[in-house]
Parts: sequence; C-alpha cells; structure tokens
Amino acid sequence: MSSGQRKAAREWSKEFEVEGHLIDSMILSRIFDRIMDLGGDFEVLEFRIGKRKTDYSYAKLLVKARSEEHLKVLTKELHQLGAVPTEYEEPTLKPAPQDMVAPDGFYVTTNHPTFIYLKGRWVEVEGIEMDKVIVVSPDKERAICKKLRDLKKGNLVVVGERGVKVKPPERPREGVGVFEFMGSKTSSEKPAAAIIRSIARDIHAIKKQQGKVVVVAGPAVVHTGAAPHLAKIIAMGYVDALLTGNALAVHDIEYALYGTSLGVRVDDGQPVPGGNRNHLSAINEVYKAGSIKRMVKLGILKKGIMYECVKRGIPFVLAGSIRDDGPLPEVITDVVKAQDEYRKHLRSADLVLMLGTMLHSIAVGNMLPSTVKVVCVDINPAVVIKLMDRGTAQAVGVVSDIGAFLPLLAAELERLRGS
Repeated sequence: MSSGQRKAAREWSKEFEVEGHLIDSMILSRIFDRIMDLGGDFEVLEFRIGKRKTDYSYAKLLVKARSEEHLKVLTKELHQLGAVPTEYEEPTLKPAPQDMVAPDGFYVTTNHPTFIYLKGRWVEVEGIEMDKVIVVSPDKERAICKKLRDLKKGNLVVVGERGVKVKPPERPREGVGVFEFMGSKTSSEKPAAAIIRSIARDIHAIKKQQGKVVVVAGPAVVHTGAAPHLAKIIAMGYVDALLTGNALAVHDIEYALYGTSLGVRVDDGQPVPGGNRNHLSAINEVYKAGSIKRMVKLGILKKGIMYECVKRGIPFVLAGSIRDDGPLPEVITDVVKAQDEYRKHLRSADLVLMLGTMLHSIAVGNMLPSTVKVVCVDINPAVVIKLMDRGTAQAVGVVSDIGAFLPLLAAELERLRGS
C-alpha cells in the first residue's frame, strides 16, 4: 500500500460514541452487527459498564470503511442506532424555499428522542414524530419537529445527519410491567390472564402517578359485546381520551338504544327482524338531539362508551372516513383537522391502548414518540405486525378477541382500584 493509500485508509475511519443501557437493550450488539453486515470493521477503544441499575454504559468505537462513500453509509446507519461521531459538529441548516417545501436533502425524523448540536450543546427536538422534518429557531435555542405542510418559507431546516443524535428505546434493568414480561412482542401463545393482569398493573400505576392513558378503539369493541366493559373502565377514571371513528360511536349508541350492533342482538348474537335499520335510526336520534353531548343532556342516551365520555368529561375525537354513514355531528370529516386533534390528545400520553382497529392504530402509532408505551390488542396478529413494521417498534401485541380481553381487564382494574 502506498503512502497515499495509507492516508486515505486512515481518512476512511471515524470514531463514534454511544451511551445508554447498551447491554440490557442489546444496542451495542446491534451496532456491531450493523457494521459487519455492511462490510465494515470496528475496534472498541473504550467501554464503561454501568454498575447500578440506573447507570448508563458508554462505548467508544473506531469504525473502519472501505471508501469515503462507504463511511458515509456506515455513519448514516449507526446514526439510527444512537451512535454519533465523537467530534461534534453543528447541523447543516438550509431555509425552506417556499411554504410546505423543504430544501433538498432534508433530514427525516424517526420517532425516537432526537437531539441537535447547537451552540455547543445538545438540544432535544420538541414534539418528535416519525417522518417529519426538524426546524431550528433563528436564535438556535430550539429545535422543533414539523410536518411538511406546516413549513413556512425561510424556516431553517436540518439537512443531512450531521449534528443530529437519536436515542433508540431502551430496556432498563428495573421491572416495567408487561413491557418486561413479554419475551417476544407478539404471540397468540401467551398466558392471557397473566398478560392482562400485567397490563392492568401498568395502567393503574400510570394513573396513580397522575399519568395519561389514551384509548384507540374500533367498532369491534361493540360488535364483540365489550362496550359495557370499556364504558366501565372509562367510568373508573382510567381513560384520559378516546380516539376513534364514526363507526364505534354509531354502534355504541345503537347498542345503548336498541341492544343491537349492525342489527344483531349483542347479548345472544341473534339478528333482529328489521334490525338493519337500527344503526341509521341511532344516527337519526343523534341528529334529532343535535349532538351526542346533547343526547346525554336530554336523557336520551343513558349508557355506553360515548355516554361515559360525556358524563365524565373525557374528550373524544371521531375521525371520519369515506365509509361513514351519517356521519354523526361530532365527526371530523377533514382528515388533516382530525390528525391535529388526535395529536393534541396524544401529547404527554404515557400509555396508549389500541383495541381492535388497524387503521386508527397505525395512524396513532405514526404520531407517537418511541418512549410512549403501546399495547395493541387484536384477534388478528397481522395488525400488530403491521403496526411495528411501520415504525411503532415499542408496541406490545396481545392476540386476543376484544370481547374476551376487555371484561378481564375491567375486572382487574376494578380489583386494583379497590385494593
């Protein structure tokens, strides 16, 4: 190798550092595997193991590449795992050329906690979500996650990965309820009663600490006969917001008024003669009253999920779709406005419980940082797999019929509430 080649080889290496629960969360193993999978090499320069449960571990690596371009690829991949170059540089900032348009090469966010190196310190990005851009304030004091549609001409947008650090989810050494209990993320071969008890303990502990629990639900909650149990959970004070669509509200009100869901008696599963008109009759009754809230106030709606939300002052968002009958007066038919309302109620959420809805679950998952606990319950394992494949990797999946899951969860929460 000539002197020029040796100099180039030295230039095709870079020192990286990473900090966190590196062993417990297997972050370091993932970094090593990624380097080798991409044909790179590495040398561990420094490694400090945290001695107490709350202590972080630290590692410094020399990553070696075959070429300058190869090093760029390795840097980009290691960035996603939380490893950053030891020589901190401020990010490249370019102004948005026009409203709703980002400069070429803009940085695309993950849902992990993200930091920008500004004025000699790491500044956390506010409101982090996946698939967004980062805008830095003119004084370089703040970094904010923004949707493309919210960009204004002249906004300073982060371009490339330089000066950006992400912190992937970690598994701490102390117990974390169901999130420690589940050895694998999704399986139908888990002891359901034990999982439900663990989920209930997590929810109860969060609420005891004044935390926030958000429920995302689909009409299967009503179809399977579980509506009274979700209503009970709301009445006990375990839900801070309900995010759903027109269908759950319609069928919940249909069940409360007529005892049916889509014209089928929920209690015994028998179709009712002429029952196919019941869901339209339910919509008509809401129209006559003027709204769901007015229906409760007038004493027409006396039970159910929507009744408990109104009675207890629990906010709910009904996001419309092209399939909706009606829709009900409270349904938000503008999808952009519905997204924004969802986001408003997801702020500061500690746990999100997703019940029998693929589209709403995936939509909500895309709005959450990876630090929020997510429990997704569905009889179809593909729902949870799709949710995680689309970026909500922190989700715990429970493959179960909602009609069997919610009664057990309500009973366990009631027991914990009374203990």
